Amino acid sequence: MVLTQGGDVMKNEQKYYYRFACSLVLSIISIGFFFFVWFRFVRVNNQTMHLLGIGNLGMAMLIYGLLYCFIALKLRAFKIGVYRKVKIISSQVITLFLVDAAELLVSMAITGQFRFFGRFLWRYTLLFIAQSVVISLVTILMNDLYRKIFPPFQVLEIYGDNQNDLTRKINSVEYKYHIVEKVHYKVEHLNEKIQLFDAILINAVPTFERDQILEYCFEVGKRVYFVPIIPDIIVKSSSELNLFDTPLYLCRNSGISKTEAIVKRVFDIIISSLAFFAFSPIFLITALAIKLNDGGPVFYKQERCTINGKKFMIIKFRSMIVDAEKDGKSHPAGEDDDRITKVGRIIRAMRIDELPQLFNILKGEMSVVGPRPERVEHVLKYTKDLPEFSFRSKVKGGLTGYAQVYGKYNTTALDKLKLDLIYIMNYSLLLDLQIIIETIKVLFQKDSTEGFTEERAAEIHDAVFVEKERKIG
Repeated sequence: MVLTQGGDVMKNEQKYYYRFACSLVLSIISIGFFFFVWFRFVRVNNQTMHLLGIGNLGMAMLIYGLLYCFIALKLRAFKIGVYRKVKIISSQVITLFLVDAAELLVSMAITGQFRFFGRFLWRYTLLFIAQSVVISLVTILMNDLYRKIFPPFQVLEIYGDNQNDLTRKINSVEYKYHIVEKVHYKVEHLNEKIQLFDAILINAVPTFERDQILEYCFEVGKRVYFVPIIPDIIVKSSSELNLFDTPLYLCRNSGISKTEAIVKRVFDIIISSLAFFAFSPIFLITALAIKLNDGGPVFYKQERCTINGKKFMIIKFRSMIVDAEKDGKSHPAGEDDDRITKVGRIIRAMRIDELPQLFNILKGEMSVVGPRPERVEHVLKYTKDLPEFSFRSKVKGGLTGYAQVYGKYNTTALDKLKLDLIYIMNYSLLLDLQIIIETIKVLFQKDSTEGFTEERAAEIHDAVFVEKERKIG
């Protein structure tokens, strides 16, 4: 048992060393490209190369390196072998774009040479293109090498009595996981089986038995994957108090403070104003296209719920035919729904139909980041079966959010609740910025826009009962 544990630990440590080496190489490449651009500028514009030029060069490189590493870590751009290649490459490209844009301003500030803006902009554009190409190629090679060196985890799934699609989701990440065997949590000699695998997946096992399995896996050093229930998420955000000789956790459960709410509101106004200005040409083109398509209204309004269950009318560009829901009932739109107009298919695929919600944000009805505002009838239905669904209303609904970034359009109501609760319990302005940046990547992922059919709506509703049974267990 000790030998197995030691082997597992050593193998995992090797993965961390490999990722650290990859991170170091990617950082050196990025900073190296920047050094080349900056050195040429200093040599041309500071021929004597006195201490001022050398100091400027060193300061610029230091700032560039710190910015690159900080943003890359936040966007998980160094997670070689963990995520798919496309996701890591998109994270790297966005990181490079943000760092190069920031360094453009920093460079002018350090040198005081604002008259060179055009020259700086041209150099940094070429820098960004060159970095993106090289970094993307290197990232692909690093990922391929990782998968050859480190095969997928051989996983034992320990399942309960409730059926779900977690096995399918885990197996879809074939480069990282391979479920070799599935056993019920009541099977005999479970501990002996656990020792034979790299990792354990606990799937819908009652809480008491789950905790026993977790403790044993901790004892023998086996990594464990499991889906958290709602109390797990609340406890995870607690803080530790050392008042006496008994460990004490504090769950404040206060949501966003008044100060944070004020800062968030100012942030919303600034971001939505800038976005409205930047996307104003798209607004005009989209409005004209919708009007020319069928002559109907440009905008579509629908009642939604936001903070504390307050109702408001959300604004969207109309993507479906007029009176698509004239009976007043909700009819989820699938990918091939004939109610969607030609223009609607384009703006829905590119998420342009969501842009008018910037008006909702400016009015204070929504936030840039927050749980997605649900239709009133959906809130009533889900809350009836799962009262905890109301926890999402502790903050304003958002244009984008944790569930939109890490979930899909047709993610179950239960999973949306858990994802949004993670955001609420861990809120910070930095997290808002991270989600906004992550949203850019999500726009290019097809599976995030999967259709929301009537059948899928029924599955989402039924998923609520799975959690109720699990909690009872």
